[in-house]
Amino acid sequence: MGGVNYEKLVSELIKPLTTHPEEVVVTTSNQEGNVVSLKVSVHPDDLGRIIGKKGRVANAIRTLAYAAAAREKVRLEIDLGSEE
Repeated sequence: MGGVNYEKLVSELIKPLTTHPEEVVVTTSNQEGNVVSLKVSVHPDDLGRIIGKKGRVANAIRTLAYAAAAREKVRLEIDLGSEE
């Protein structure tokens, strides 16, 4: 996975956007070769905050994470969801 901790990176991008930062959980759900899948769980009240209008906030989070991963020649898949 190189020198970048993608779980921590995505977590640090999302926590300031939420009202319940202690409930932000980012886990690696799958890692095959150069593909890393991340699962993001947040409090249900915060889901709209991290998705944003028309998905703009989610796209910005993905763009920043993808840019960091591209430097390491890694492809990220980020699944944003809520704890249920």
